[in-house]
Amino acid sequence: MRQEANPELGPASLSALASIDRHGPLTPSELAKAEHIQRPTATRLLAGLSDKGLVTRAADPTDGRCSIVSTTPEGKAMLKHLRGRKNAYLAKRMKDLSDDDVAALERAAEILERVLEEDSR
Repeated sequence: MRQEANPELGPASLSALASIDRHGPLTPSELAKAEHIQRPTATRLLAGLSDKGLVTRAADPTDGRCSIVSTTPEGKAMLKHLRGRKNAYLAKRMKDLSDDDVAALERAAEILERVLEEDSR
């Protein structure tokens, strides 16, 4: 399925927005670490998200040279819309799966969530 939630945002920007929403507020360095990207790439992604009004920047109270980035209400609304579309698509595709297949997917999802949580530490 081709994701065309917002033609102005690419997969990297959507992933960064979701990370900020899930783990934020974050510094650009923390975002780079969470997304496994270089700091300049994170800075470029944040500039685009900020220009679109999806994140806000505030001065870091502990380091005036750095900023803290948070998801705006518009960014949260976009993520909610995208997740709703994705969930509806998956529900439609999964409705004919056997109980064993559904149980296997639930177990796999638990494992993936655990791996992702361990990786973000």
